Amino acid sequence: MTTLTRDPAHPTRHGQGSRQARLRLGGPAWLVWRQHRAAFWTLIGLTVLTVAAMVLLRGQMMDLLAGQEATARKPGGLPPDFEKHFDRMFGVGSYLGYIPVLAGVFLGAPLFAGDLESGTAKLVTSQSVSRLRWLTMKLAMPTALLALCTAVLSAVFTWWWSPVKSLSDGLSWISFFDVTGVMPVAFTLLTFSVGAAVGLLLRRTLVSTVVTLGIVVAIEVVWNRFWRNLGHVMSVSTDQGIGPGARQPDLPAQAEQQGQGTYFLTDSGARLDWTACLDRSEDERAYTACLESKHVVGWSIDYLPVSQMHTMQWLGAGIMLTATAAVVAFVVMWGRKRLL
Repeated sequence: MTTLTRDPAHPTRHGQGSRQARLRLGGPAWLVWRQHRAAFWTLIGLTVLTVAAMVLLRGQMMDLLAGQEATARKPGGLPPDFEKHFDRMFGVGSYLGYIPVLAGVFLGAPLFAGDLESGTAKLVTSQSVSRLRWLTMKLAMPTALLALCTAVLSAVFTWWWSPVKSLSDGLSWISFFDVTGVMPVAFTLLTFSVGAAVGLLLRRTLVSTVVTLGIVVAIEVVWNRFWRNLGHVMSVSTDQGIGPGARQPDLPAQAEQQGQGTYFLTDSGARLDWTACLDRSEDERAYTACLESKHVVGWSIDYLPVSQMHTMQWLGAGIMLTATAAVVAFVVMWGRKRLL
């Protein structure tokens, strides 16, 4: 019996049936995996390698902390030679920050654009597979894999950072806001869905990739200007004057100063910019007289406490996931009517 006449339902020793029996995916799911398997395996491989690296680096960090006597540590509670671990942590954090860009540009943009450009979409939808089923599977499989890999990376990085985040002001929570907790998952899904929508509309892979890159960069710029507004800014002040010997207010541990810096505080509780009398600073008497005329009694500083970090992350993630849902709904509705 030749290969062409074998019955797939009765697998032979080395025949096609044995291979089909081992294949778990079928229909559109198999097609999506087959089309994007290189990107999927690359994503899985990079995730495994990055997790292994972070586990190794955390182990080295914990060994260093455990091997140091308390008397040999800096006032901040960290060993004197701990800066190299700061650099590694910031380096990995920066690498994780590129995940949303890569997801949108290299996985989202070609998702539909490649099929529309090559004619695969027309071939698939001319078969028994409905447009809705094809669109759903094309979105669902990459979304699930991206969410899983990003969540694992975020969880391991947070696990690495947690033992030292309260021991030093050098590891600011502001620097790791977008790469810990739920934020990386939400941001990645948003950029991926935007890339998919751009590819569906433009139908050309190269053009879609370039346009998606521009949109994702614009989203990041807007987000970096906006996300601090998710928190409730608090202030700390003094009323012992601002002259020689007067101390500025101390911020709580891990707090991040906000605004333009330090403000002057008046006896009425109003605040003035620290440049209010700057034009008279060369003459000490004139400068003092200016401050007295404005009834300045101390300093005031705005800050965001670290205790608001998780709340801000969930608020930000909620906004991004809502936007993602809107983009996905647009993709499905547009694709069902104007796919071809």
